[in-house]
Amino acid sequence: MKIPAALITIAMCACLFCCCGGVALADTEGPDGRTPPARQLLVMLRLPTAHFRSDGNYGNGWDAQLGRHARRRVAEALASDLQLRVGAEWSMTSLGLDCFVMELPSGADAPALQRALERRPEVESVEPMHEYHALEAVRTGRGLQAPDSHDDPLYALQPTARRWHLAELHAVSTGRGVTVAVIDSGVDSAHIELHGHVAVNRDFVATGSVPAEDHGTAVAGIIAAIPDNHLGIAGVAPAVRLLALRACGQAGEADATVTRCNSFALAKALQTALDERADVINLSLAGPDDRLLARLIDVALARGACVVAAADPHAAGGSFPASHAGVVAVRGEDQTVPPTALPAPGQDIPTTLPGERWGFVSGSSFAAAEVSGLVALLRELERAGPQADAWWSSGAAAPGSARRTEGKLLDPCALAAALVHNCVCACADHVDNALPHDFSRN
Repeated sequence: MKIPAALITIAMCACLFCCCGGVALADTEGPDGRTPPARQLLVMLRLPTAHFRSDGNYGNGWDAQLGRHARRRVAEALASDLQLRVGAEWSMTSLGLDCFVMELPSGADAPALQRALERRPEVESVEPMHEYHALEAVRTGRGLQAPDSHDDPLYALQPTARRWHLAELHAVSTGRGVTVAVIDSGVDSAHIELHGHVAVNRDFVATGSVPAEDHGTAVAGIIAAIPDNHLGIAGVAPAVRLLALRACGQAGEADATVTRCNSFALAKALQTALDERADVINLSLAGPDDRLLARLIDVALARGACVVAAADPHAAGGSFPASHAGVVAVRGEDQTVPPTALPAPGQDIPTTLPGERWGFVSGSSFAAAEVSGLVALLRELERAGPQADAWWSSGAAAPGSARRTEGKLLDPCALAAALVHNCVCACADHVDNALPHDFSRN
């Protein structure tokens, strides 16, 4: 069966965001509680290529790099010349760069200092620190204590249970062998629905143990909650290898939280997702265009990963990173902006919350999480046989190409059926306006 080329770029990629609108905040503290982002610059120095290095190692972290101290001295000399202070650093090995945070004194002219740094021959590039945030609707209160009388008592309330025929999809795929990176706020890896399923749990915002936060835990549960345990919900892809990469921090009271991230923490998390060979990267956040993050996303796409991002319903283009070429932008089915984003259920989704709780969430952040789980299901099927490889390579649409999706719904059953060459769900239930999207590798 010949699959149209336009059908092939949504069946294997996915990008995660919340109904989020990220903006640079000039006068507030960053998620680490320290210097405001408006007084920070990210300065990139080139790493020597492996054959010029005595250790020949591109391991993530400074301990594996014998030239660390020399590069730190270069950064400190640059900072001293311009009366800056060198803060945190991270090796962006996929780009061949060392990234240094340089803090500006109060009242400094940031654009002028950026131009001065860019003129220095030892500097590869300089960019301002950007801030992102997710605007989610999480109904928490005391939470919903799920009864234990039968399997997954909240499953029937999941929009994907009926519309996506989730149980029937799980008969052919659960995402086994697929690695999904959730770059978000902290995930409660001890939650009974996630316990033992989080392979990596790291904090790029602060030192110490990873805190359990609402947004990240809700996203992780939608993707990977354990099914058939007489509790809560069933994740869209419950057998995935989950990477919980905390790049955002939660502030405020339990019923009025704001989830904030900065570009340095996001870059560290993206580099770690690349190091861990993530197949799917979920980004439930939005904010200004950022060159460093865009370069890391391009590396992920070039390596065959699918990047799923939540589209900001208040921005015409969905905001970055949903607007970036090759990223799968996701909006809620009840949202109309941006019209080219992939629609997925985004209202009243039951999911996990910290402290052995469950609650209802709404927004494109969580619609993106559902799509990330779906991509994981399809990736498992894609690896099942040569017919899938032929499908993904049979003329994928250009990354970032516009496609009209108004009034259409995603049809996961059609996507799975195309991979296994057989009816997967109740075929008679498919609707004429369904979108069998293309998530093919780039």
